[in-house]
Amino acid sequence: MLSGLFWILLPLILGYLVPVTHDGVQRAIDRSVNGSIYAILGLMGISLTGFEDLGGQLARMSGQAATLFAVITPVNLVALYALSRRSKLHAGTSPSVPNAPTSKLAAMAGSLSLAGVVVAGIVLGVALKALGWAEAPQLAEHLATWVLYALLALIGCQLRNSGMPLRQILLNRHGLAIALTVVASSLLAGLLAAPLLDLDWNEGLAMVSGFGWYSLSGILIGDQLGPVLGGAAFFNDLARELLAFLLIPLLIRRATPLAIGFGGATAMDFTLPAIQQYGSVACVPIAVVSGFLLSLLSPPLILLLLSL
Repeated sequence: MLSGLFWILLPLILGYLVPVTHDGVQRAIDRSVNGSIYAILGLMGISLTGFEDLGGQLARMSGQAATLFAVITPVNLVALYALSRRSKLHAGTSPSVPNAPTSKLAAMAGSLSLAGVVVAGIVLGVALKALGWAEAPQLAEHLATWVLYALLALIGCQLRNSGMPLRQILLNRHGLAIALTVVASSLLAGLLAAPLLDLDWNEGLAMVSGFGWYSLSGILIGDQLGPVLGGAAFFNDLARELLAFLLIPLLIRRATPLAIGFGGATAMDFTLPAIQQYGSVACVPIAVVSGFLLSLLSPPLILLLLSL
């Protein structure tokens, strides 16, 4: 398993070593990341059809995702609420931004489209098997591994060129406190959920270490533990993001760290427009730092835990 960790971390590290200064190249990398995510999720859906009892496996996946979400959500909320009570960070101290670039409904639709890709992959896999191509699920799983290597290299490059200096990250105590609270409470929830899901302790910890980055957590877990658990991790983190979109406008003025932190790694991208719109300008760098730290930690932490 340690050799597998090396071969998956290698492209992430190599990608991080590549500086990109041209805006056109950076945009091409961003599009390639999005395309790779869609491709892998579709292939994950196809690989699910390789199980004999597809309906039973899908029911198992749904049950695991629901159990994981039911455990991690209250633990995260309680920890972030406690941080909010102690924190001096309040969104009401500066003006909100009424014309944020992305609406809440549009962002949620974008998240749900990724779930639709998994469903489309399942439908395509069933159709291919009906046409006599029984090897399609195995081929999809093999192909997904190679696309994953390319995706990790691209993500490493994105993180390197995100424009976040290390000094700026470490000096933002609010963002750092939120990220640490999310990590600690999520890992506690993973330990609580592991016996409920009949998983080893390290697998339970890995399942919650996506920190809301559903597109990557599902892919990494699926590559190591199979598409059923990968799907469970994906839908758990997807549900987390969708709930974050509902909580942000309700709580960001009263419990700012909670509203920012519950979005997890997505606070630097998908949920950032909602944080900006319903919170304030002051919330943006805090959300970006928190989301960046969680995004930076998630892939190596998942892989490290699965190698134990």
